[in-house]
Amino acid sequence: MMNTSSTIPVAGSSETPWTLPYRGTIGMACLILAEAAIFIIFVVAYIFYIGKSLSGPTPAQVLELPIFGTICLLSSSITVHFASSALRKNNLRGCTAFLAGTVLLGAIFLVTTALEWHHLIYDKGLTIQTNLFGTTYYSLVGLHATHVIVGLIMLTLTLLFALTGHLKEEHEKKLEVLSLYWHFVDAVWVVVFLVVYVLGR
Repeated sequence: MMNTSSTIPVAGSSETPWTLPYRGTIGMACLILAEAAIFIIFVVAYIFYIGKSLSGPTPAQVLELPIFGTICLLSSSITVHFASSALRKNNLRGCTAFLAGTVLLGAIFLVTTALEWHHLIYDKGLTIQTNLFGTTYYSLVGLHATHVIVGLIMLTLTLLFALTGHLKEEHEKKLEVLSLYWHFVDAVWVVVFLVVYVLGR
């Protein structure tokens, strides 16, 4: 009895070895999922209480579309993307410039939010204790503003590292993780903008 065997060629060296994803990316993805759940709760609460305030002012009476601040914040997503791409190509000067632009645009957004709150509190008399609208408005928009502040602090520190020459090409993955957080903050603002300033009015 003859023992016949067949040989099947195995492509070994031609296959790309599988590597684990960068742990910073995984960690940021988990953080974003947790933060998204929190924002969903606040958004649902805001929607649930729309029109249920027993006293004024109402959203239609006091809210104006924050077009300029929104454009600045959404534009900062583009600049932080270019900053990460520039660092990947070892273009440190370009990375620094785009980081500076991101910080500037984010700061402008915060200033517009602060001016809006000052107007609502001192000119329109809307505080967090005025009615249900005031409570849910300041809670939701304030939660987002807090995330913007955290992101701006991290971006500013990164910019300082870039200006002092401590930001290198090998830090590109870390900057990409930070950009994911900033993209999340911008995406959340789109939802907040639609719910508060469009649907809520």
